[in-house]
Amino acid sequence: MSPVKLSALVCAHNDEGRLADCLRRLDFCDEVVVVADRCTDRTADIARQFGARVIDGIFPLESQRKAAGVSACLGEWVLEVETDEHVDADLAYEIRAAIHGRPGGDWFDVPVDNFVGQTLVRRGWGAGLGDVMSPRLYRRRVKRWKAGRVDPAVTLDGRFAGALETALNRHADPDVGHLLGRLNRQTALRAQDLADAGAPGGLLGDLAKGIGQFWRCYVWRQGLREGELGFLIALMAGLDAVLSGLRARELVKARAAVAAAAPAQPTRFGRTG
Repeated sequence: MSPVKLSALVCAHNDEGRLADCLRRLDFCDEVVVVADRCTDRTADIARQFGARVIDGIFPLESQRKAAGVSACLGEWVLEVETDEHVDADLAYEIRAAIHGRPGGDWFDVPVDNFVGQTLVRRGWGAGLGDVMSPRLYRRRVKRWKAGRVDPAVTLDGRFAGALETALNRHADPDVGHLLGRLNRQTALRAQDLADAGAPGGLLGDLAKGIGQFWRCYVWRQGLREGELGFLIALMAGLDAVLSGLRARELVKARAAVAAAAPAQPTRFGRTG
């Protein structure tokens, strides 16, 4: 029997500074597919230098990027990796062993170690800022994403095959300032999703959601054991709901003002107004 083929999927947007470190650790895969979304730097060139197949395009939604990448993969199994993540040799070995060992399911959870600078923060992540466990290894037709610009909801078909033991190493934030900047970008994108859905919400609802997210991250997910970084991450998770709602309502008002100021369109029988 021919060996199970493994595709690595990497979605990138102007990531020339960190893509090479990600791709050089994926040589254990049978192929690498890089989705280059609206890239204006050398991201696509770097991907090709590492032998990756590049899908160039314009994908406003994260769900569109992921779906386009999976559709381009040829392998029976897909390993999903972000540009700021590294697969070490132990994880590579465990992945190959898992998919060759007659797995009893269709997708595996993969642990994720999140670093802020050189500090490993294991607990307290949430609200799309970080995952400690994620379904990153799956058969090609198993995982689907609901429409969304950031942190889209996922549905998984088939059976759960178990969790791997070795973690992906994620280096998303070189410092606290970068982490705060990521929150700013994330809430701007989430606000667009809320405005598009016609569900900008209200302040009281956002506050209730934010308090709930803070409690989940700081207490239930044990961010309190991570010191001041754990508190900051839980606070940011709470602020995510409040900021996203405020920005969504601001965006709805701005769109309404633009629509009100637009000149009336002529009808078939003459001008209106």
